[in-house]
Amino acid sequence: MVKNPLPDRIRPDTLNDIAGQSHIIGTDGLLRRIIEKGVIPNMIFYGPSGTGKTTVARIAAARTERTLYKLNATTASIADIRHIVDSLDTMLAPDGALLYLDEIQYFNKKQQQSLLEFMENGQITLIASTTENPYFTVFNAILSRATVFEFKPVTPEECRPAAERALALLAEELGAEIICPEEVLDRVCRSCGGDVRKAVSAIELLAAAAPIGDGKTVTLSMDDAVTVSQRSAMRYDRDGDSHYDILSAFQKSIRGSDPDAALHYLARLLDAGDIISACRRLLVTANEDVGLAYSQAAVVAKACVDTALQLGLPEAVMPLSHAVVLCATAPKSNSANAAYGQALSDIQAGRSGDVPLHLKDSHYAGAAKLGRGEGYFYTHNAPNHYKPQQYLPDALKHAVYYEYGDNKAEQAAKAYWDKLKGKA
Repeated sequence: MVKNPLPDRIRPDTLNDIAGQSHIIGTDGLLRRIIEKGVIPNMIFYGPSGTGKTTVARIAAARTERTLYKLNATTASIADIRHIVDSLDTMLAPDGALLYLDEIQYFNKKQQQSLLEFMENGQITLIASTTENPYFTVFNAILSRATVFEFKPVTPEECRPAAERALALLAEELGAEIICPEEVLDRVCRSCGGDVRKAVSAIELLAAAAPIGDGKTVTLSMDDAVTVSQRSAMRYDRDGDSHYDILSAFQKSIRGSDPDAALHYLARLLDAGDIISACRRLLVTANEDVGLAYSQAAVVAKACVDTALQLGLPEAVMPLSHAVVLCATAPKSNSANAAYGQALSDIQAGRSGDVPLHLKDSHYAGAAKLGRGEGYFYTHNAPNHYKPQQYLPDALKHAVYYEYGDNKAEQAAKAYWDKLKGKA
């Protein structure tokens, strides 16, 4: 007889046994209260694999004593949903069907719009799940009719009870004692990347591969655990949320002057082989976040990026680590970027005007007749290479966009120009 996979055999029957998700199914969690009241609205469960989305949907269906119809959007069609609706006995299902649609992001816009028809007339109560951000992948009309609940990766501590239940069930089924050293259990729970299904599957594999010594004991080895868990903790998708979340955390850690966190996220990017994204974001932050406080950071970052791309991985980690630590520990200023934003705001608001005549191009025949360049002073002929002139259009001639940052480099520049312009 073929058994279901171990994760299915130990699937919880109550909310109390679900690993993690205390923020929504804890004692006073909103999702728990909804399920316990037995009135299920349209919902979208968003989060990584192995975090309990399907299990919660099953418990919700059981709580309301409604049949749960399950479809996967990777293979299902609207015809499958119509078949479910057509087969309903309204006397047995007065509240319509409770449909669990897994991976709803694979339904295109037309399919999602067709699904909306059944939601609006009450024939279907939808519980959809997705591993991708629903605000990017789910049609707005469905989002407006559903409540989004985010399922978060399970921590190693939260994963442990599920792993222990898996060991107990395997021991019962094998009729033997399973010896699982603490370090093995810890390795499995920490390397699953927040995916309980992955942790339980790893335990099942370890038990299946372990030799049965005297017929009464099965010992799970650390060497096997390391082999099974290699790279499994990496949750990374170059086109998904995790990609942009890691890049965001990478830049914010540099901006926040935390070299340890910055190196952590750099390691996650490079371990996934994503050298291009790491290089691009490093160049951005050297200019956006370090900026004028230490302009040399932009030069160093560019040199390190060029070196990294020439070397390739794994040697690329050396120049990139160099640049990341430099930028993270450098003084910070976004004054240049902020000044550009102010200038752009004026332009987008229609505040601009003609270029002053004395600044216009005068290198062509007839320019003088049009007054082009008339009155322009070549500042290199002035003492200290500076002479006041109007450069902005008339409508903006008093505009100030750039404000000196409070760092040493910009304050030194400010002192120089204040003295030269007679403001000191």
